[in-house]
Amino acid sequence: MAYRTPRTRLATHEVTNQPRPLEDVNLFTSDAILTSACGWSGAARYADRLAAFGGRVGAAETQAMAVQANRSVPAFVPYDRFGQRIDEVEFHPAYHALMKLGLDAGVAGAAWNVPASGHALHAALLFLMGQADYGVCCPMSMTYAVVPALRVEPAVAAAWAPRVTAEAYDQRFIPASEKRGATMGMAMTEKQGGSDVRANTTRADVQADGTYGLTGHKWFCSAPMSDAFLTLAYAQGGLTCFLVPRWRADGERNDIEIQRLKDKMGDRSNASSEIEYRGAEAIRVGEEGRGVRTIIEMVQLTRLDCVIGSATQMRQAAALAAWHVAGRTAFQRKLIDQPVMRAVLADLALDVEAAVALAFRLAQALDRADDPHEAAIARIGMPLAKYLVTKRAPAVVAEAMECLGGVGYVEETPLARLFRQSPLNAIWEGSGNVIALDLLRALARERPACEALMAEIRDVASGDSSLGVMAAEADALLSAPVPEGLARRAIERLALAFAAATLIRQAPSAVSDGFIARRFRSASMTFGAGDGAIDEDAIITRLALAA
Repeated sequence: MAYRTPRTRLATHEVTNQPRPLEDVNLFTSDAILTSACGWSGAARYADRLAAFGGRVGAAETQAMAVQANRSVPAFVPYDRFGQRIDEVEFHPAYHALMKLGLDAGVAGAAWNVPASGHALHAALLFLMGQADYGVCCPMSMTYAVVPALRVEPAVAAAWAPRVTAEAYDQRFIPASEKRGATMGMAMTEKQGGSDVRANTTRADVQADGTYGLTGHKWFCSAPMSDAFLTLAYAQGGLTCFLVPRWRADGERNDIEIQRLKDKMGDRSNASSEIEYRGAEAIRVGEEGRGVRTIIEMVQLTRLDCVIGSATQMRQAAALAAWHVAGRTAFQRKLIDQPVMRAVLADLALDVEAAVALAFRLAQALDRADDPHEAAIARIGMPLAKYLVTKRAPAVVAEAMECLGGVGYVEETPLARLFRQSPLNAIWEGSGNVIALDLLRALARERPACEALMAEIRDVASGDSSLGVMAAEADALLSAPVPEGLARRAIERLALAFAAATLIRQAPSAVSDGFIARRFRSASMTFGAGDGAIDEDAIITRLALAA
């Protein structure tokens, strides 16, 4: 945060050669990469809305609130002062201010309330919100993603869909029926299974009134102060999806006991917890025994948000690096003019461009899912982008931190918080191995999805020998069974091909040509180490924010 007229002439030295903080900048209108993606994805029809939100998110006041919300971590309050059980979580006021900022702007609800390009609008709003604080994006993302699952059960949708799409934040801990808007979390995994939810042991017993009583333990319950959770439990008919509200229908607190909050590496402004259901009142969502099928579209949307979130972290980190090196001198030249620094920045920019392009291409595909080709791209493109983008994020953030030097490693800069956050999306909603195996299932069982991906790649590959090799490799991977042991290689190569094809269609030629040169012709282990000429000036120009 910039302070007013700080003293620069001190007793022992004068403070010089320090860039000012990157704040009070409109994070939408100043970002050529984002505005370009919004243009071709359809989100640009909401440009005025995004510009207004971009200004608020980039304001110094908002950035300061993010610092406060992460320093003052949530506190679990199991009992009131009389020893009565309440199971509440207390947050710093800055957390509530950030939640209000994002939810009132439509991060969770807008996709379901606009007439067209709703998922692209959501992608842009989440992309902007994450540059204030990614922790609060977790409950916003889950609230956005639950809508398709709610719609499986018409009575549940009638009661809850208007609450979660209300574009309003109401922090009061009261029954959802009395609130202006509601948030929803998820509680799926258990200690013995993790990603293998069929190993769950939580049971659901049907009650006389048609509700269910849930008994069991959930190892991860994100955003435990949400108004309700989607969860999985075994009913008589098998693994089933349920909605578990924090308040019972009779107005009493539901029998959900928070056991502890997780002491997480990142995402610290938001709470994650372990909970136990002690006969908790629950409403069935979908048929008994079809729990995984009920939540599958929800998982698809949360995976999209993992891609958006990691793209956001990469974009913010690279922008901070570009800002710093443009404002600092070393060895008689601006850092940004040093050839080796330009090589690093250009390489960072290529990964940022690919991540943003993939995120918005998938959002666009979801918006056009009535077209079979687009529906197929959404299905097969999701694991590809989830794998590539979320795994690349920590490396990009770490290199951006190095561009700042030692000051980037201290908590006064946003990069330390970004770096702690960066591994999460590769873990959440399916680790790398789970995602790679998901792709193998798609390759084996869903030929239309394979053909759609091949069409995306082949259509742009005719004019370039490297792309011809890329297309031939993709065709081989899509045409023959891939052994499980090679699942990661298959998903990495197909993801790179999908990214290249998307950039060729959507990005300036300097960007797509640079990506092909550095990710296909001259793969290197570290940033700035690739050979072959690329248009560094054009690539770096798009990376810098126009403050």
